[in-house]
Amino acid sequence: MDTSTTHHFELRFRSLFDSRRGFAFPCDPSGRVDLDCLSDRARNNYLYARAMVGRELGVPAVSAMH
Repeated sequence: MDTSTTHHFELRFRSLFDSRRGFAFPCDPSGRVDLDCLSDRARNNYLYARAMVGRELGVPAVSAMH
């Protein structure tokens, strides 16, 4: 496989109040995050971000990274 064309994906949660803030986590093309691969801090941030959708954060979106 040519790694120069491999896409990496991120699940991004953007702040509803400050466009400079948010969270991003590695994911698969469907937006699934492997919690076992995250550090404790990243896992806690991910769980927080999911809980804050609609309150402080917008609905997450998958972004392809080249």
